[in-house]
Amino acid sequence: MQPSNQATKAAATSVTRTGYRNALTLMRIPFSVYLMPIFWFALSTVTGYEFWRAAAVFLVLHLLAYPSSNGYNSYCDRDEGSIGGLERPPRVTPELLHLVILFDVLSVALALWLSPLFGAMVALYLLVSKAYSSPVTRLKKYPVLSTAVVTVFQGAFTYAMVQVGLGFGLAEVLQPPNSWYAVVSTLFLCGSYPLTQIYQHEEDARRGDKTLSLLLGIRGTFLFAAVSLLLGTALLLGLYLYAQQLHNLLIFLACTGPIVYFFVKWVLQTLQDQREANFENTMRMNKLSSLCISLAFISIIIARAFF
Repeated sequence: MQPSNQATKAAATSVTRTGYRNALTLMRIPFSVYLMPIFWFALSTVTGYEFWRAAAVFLVLHLLAYPSSNGYNSYCDRDEGSIGGLERPPRVTPELLHLVILFDVLSVALALWLSPLFGAMVALYLLVSKAYSSPVTRLKKYPVLSTAVVTVFQGAFTYAMVQVGLGFGLAEVLQPPNSWYAVVSTLFLCGSYPLTQIYQHEEDARRGDKTLSLLLGIRGTFLFAAVSLLLGTALLLGLYLYAQQLHNLLIFLACTGPIVYFFVKWVLQTLQDQREANFENTMRMNKLSSLCISLAFISIIIARAFF
């Protein structure tokens, strides 16, 4: 009888470990890299912050808060097809919710330690991200509302949240031209967010989630993304010119050139064959745009020491 009990316990422990491994995979921590540009953008427009605070803010957002949102979205959706960052997601287990709660608590606790306001903003971000996926609110069912919520909270709100975490007061964060940079953040998210949905039309329709990309169709999604990105870029370049920061303008254009090339090429390929609007090309676009835009703002931060 005793060996049987030990074997049962060993099997249960193995299942639990597998559950937590799968759960950690579904948190999609590497996928947080796609949200890095807003962090670097927020750093590139201010001076006088301490390095350790910037590192702590990065930890709170990219290693705790964003993965928690990813995990909760997977817990609610239980996707069987490809999702952002995972072509073949593992099966959802109860351990995923355990990790989501743990990451929530850790992110808010560390954020509160940095600043009470930063902690409140992180908590609000987490609540809104859960309202996006929760079966009770399910903002994903409403294409315009969900797009507005996601682009504002992952754009302007996150831009402001980063700077509050760095130690700046809300009055400083909200004053022009900083407030206009926050608008740029939202316009960039307006351009990139629908593109992340473009390969999921069938699965979203099956679940009853009418995303903006599904509403617009493939051609409409590309057009909406192009207009939003052009508006965001035009506003950003205009702000750089107004501030007489020609070097910032040139750095941004040089670093983002590959994005324009890939996007145009992808659009032309998809117009000939809609199967090109697939997971692989979407991830390539996300990865390229994230890395190139992050490189632009990191280069601006470094160049600031010389201009």
